[in-house]
Amino acid sequence: MSRRSLALGTTLYDYMQRVGWHESEALVTLRQRTAERADADMQLSPEQGAFLGLLVRLLGVRRYLELGVFTGYSALAVALAMPPEGRCVVLDRDPDATALARTWWRSYGVDEKIELRLAPALTSLEALADEGGAPFDLALLDADKESYAAYYERILGLLRPGGLLVVDNTLWGGAVADPAARDAETEALRAFNEKVHRDARVEAVLLPVGDGTTLVRLKTRGETRAR
Repeated sequence: MSRRSLALGTTLYDYMQRVGWHESEALVTLRQRTAERADADMQLSPEQGAFLGLLVRLLGVRRYLELGVFTGYSALAVALAMPPEGRCVVLDRDPDATALARTWWRSYGVDEKIELRLAPALTSLEALADEGGAPFDLALLDADKESYAAYYERILGLLRPGGLLVVDNTLWGGAVADPAARDAETEALRAFNEKVHRDARVEAVLLPVGDGTTLVRLKTRGETRAR
């Protein structure tokens, strides 16, 4: 949920919006409706939504896991890009924001692809692990920042080898690189970024997309970390 955005300048960002990606009518409408809310800055950016849709098609995603649904923009972007047999399991604890999400999923005919679980995310992740279902191809982490490290470990346990985790807000408006920024969320994101960087189980890249987007690929058995 992009609380902040990296500064590109209005002229350049307007240009990117014009030629950089296609945003479906469904996603445009949902984003506009979300903009009416006081907490609209939690909305995923349109370029991130387009990026997720592209990843779904590139990777042939059939199973998708999401932490942090808000008004459902990212889940809608993924579900629209999936084939009919695709399934999304999305986790949140806010019944108000997700009520709008449900309405939009239903309006655009993807609600049968999406299973919403309303509970604390760690509880839902533990339940998914206990259920022992098929692993996920793709996951999005966009929830409370101080729990990122705990969520990360549980998500890796639910991904298939070679699966991809997308993590939002990893540059946090540039605060992660500012030594004077010592608030709990920034410290947690700094520690998370270091953890991912050192993790031999994965290969990762942090991109200046949205408020910072990290792609984390879970290595297959036998892979060694290239340095």
